[in-house]
Amino acid sequence: MKKYGRTYHLPISAGVTSDDKIVSDLSFLSTADEVVFTEKMDGENTTIHAQGCHARSPDSGYHPSRDWVKAFAAGVSPALSADERIVGEYLFARHSVAYESLPSYFLGFAWVVGDVVQGWDDTQDRFIELGIHSVPTLHRGTFDEATIGRVLGQLDFDKQEGFVVRVTTAFSEGDMATHMAKYVRADHVQSEIHWMHAEIVRNRLQR
Repeated sequence: MKKYGRTYHLPISAGVTSDDKIVSDLSFLSTADEVVFTEKMDGENTTIHAQGCHARSPDSGYHPSRDWVKAFAAGVSPALSADERIVGEYLFARHSVAYESLPSYFLGFAWVVGDVVQGWDDTQDRFIELGIHSVPTLHRGTFDEATIGRVLGQLDFDKQEGFVVRVTTAFSEGDMATHMAKYVRADHVQSEIHWMHAEIVRNRLQR
């Protein structure tokens, strides 16, 4: 079991806090032939592997909201090899954004084999094979100021947290700090009580 790496903030990210890390080298994104922008979902980073699943840290403890994803992972894990990991946002419990029509409580955003984050198209194909819904794609193209502006212009920050951008090709987990980044809305966390210590409020699935 392995912890998925941290996604650094873009320098323009409005939601940067003192604990966050900011991308210092944007050259790999700006010179990439293609990048993909996906919606940054407000959930719990969760990894599904051949032995089951865990939240961001492999030693994460029990929380009642995680019962659903444990059952979901039980149906996916037997199809995974020992070196495969599926990483996504677990959206059962409401955090700061309320979701009213999710396709699933688990939305995948990465397929890792060994220490390589697989290419975006291969990742989507693997999700289909495993019956996993992907986080929504916002835009595919180049990484530049005009594109970032268009993506930001289509977001509703009353209902969406932000975006994640990554190169569409495969890259090493060790290169996450330069090959992907995120933008988070200003004042994203709007409650003084952490969701894990509050009453569980379920997000809603599509009818």
